[in-house]
Amino acid sequence: MSPLVWDLAHIGNQEEQWLLRTVGGRDALRPDIDSVYDAFEHPRSERPSLPLLAPDEAHGYVAEVRGRVLDILESAPLHGGPLLDAGFAFGMIAQHEQQHDETMLITHQLRTGPAVLTAPEPPPAPDDLLPAEVLVPGGPFTMGTSTEPWALDNERPAHRRLVPAFLIDTTPVSNGAYQRFIEAGGYEEQRWWAEAGWAMVREHKLRAPLFWKRDGGQWLRRRFGVTEPVPPDEPVLHVSWYEADAYARWAGRRLPTEAEWEKAARHDPATGRARRYPWGDEDPTPAHANLGQRHLRPAPVGSYPDGQSPLGIRQLIGDVWEWTASDFLPYPGFAAFPYREYSEVFFGDGHKVLRGGSFGVDPVACRGTFRNWDLPVRRQIFAGFRTARDADPTAVDA
Repeated sequence: MSPLVWDLAHIGNQEEQWLLRTVGGRDALRPDIDSVYDAFEHPRSERPSLPLLAPDEAHGYVAEVRGRVLDILESAPLHGGPLLDAGFAFGMIAQHEQQHDETMLITHQLRTGPAVLTAPEPPPAPDDLLPAEVLVPGGPFTMGTSTEPWALDNERPAHRRLVPAFLIDTTPVSNGAYQRFIEAGGYEEQRWWAEAGWAMVREHKLRAPLFWKRDGGQWLRRRFGVTEPVPPDEPVLHVSWYEADAYARWAGRRLPTEAEWEKAARHDPATGRARRYPWGDEDPTPAHANLGQRHLRPAPVGSYPDGQSPLGIRQLIGDVWEWTASDFLPYPGFAAFPYREYSEVFFGDGHKVLRGGSFGVDPVACRGTFRNWDLPVRRQIFAGFRTARDADPTAVDA
């Protein structure tokens, strides 16, 4: 991970480059640091040795940039080209900042030492009996978007996808369910694992999700400096794609494809239209989803009934990013904007798609079409999963 102070100044530098210079046409404030905070020029392993701004200097720089950007925002026309239409450039930078805020929270989770972060507990799950899985009827649906004003290039354009009927978990897989996979010898049987995943398990002697440890007869985890019993009813967290895939195979199921996940989250069978979010088109509220670092942990599975999809699927937005079976690839008609390095350079079979957002991401950087991606070995991110299975192919949309 990067030093926290690198992320802080990088946020300000991106804001300066795109909003002060490009949108506002102002002179460069700190052109001398552009190279230092270029994420593509310096991989994370190099950043601690760079001539970084000290914390006080970084805070001052970010504050100065923000003050000047607010002046520009007051008079900037929100039309006149792709960067300006509907304030896209401002939305892009707002999303960039919040993505790095989540990255910085991940760094806090990785560090050693006593707890320095606190937050209230998430609300309890309602005491209602949910089915284990939900049928999503087969048929076409609209995937992606051509109308969401701040959607990023990899979410565009909207296009029709034909998805056969499938069944998907009503909630994310819980710690308790994943613990049964561990106790059944899941990390000891090669048959459940992709070849590269099994190699990872053997090389690193993996036996459980990251931050878990066995203490006598119970599993403990470390969460932001606090060691606590693993709560069985929370979504499992800090598992790689390989672990999610192995669990699904062990359970006789599979990971949903990205198209299946989005159909489950956005498609309204009654109207045939695609919603912005599972619950509708309105922006998320605390009643809909666990977002924005309000609680610093996932809510119990089955929480947030106000945020469920038309078919009754819960927690598709917030709590944990969900691994899908799909590689990160462009949609038909994709066009890189405003620069190739945001999405295009990552396309291929090296990265897997995650959907839905976590408790650590802000609503501005999370929606039904938003696509996240990462390496299948990655475990420190706030990622979990749910599983799916094929259904009767004659089950079609009403």
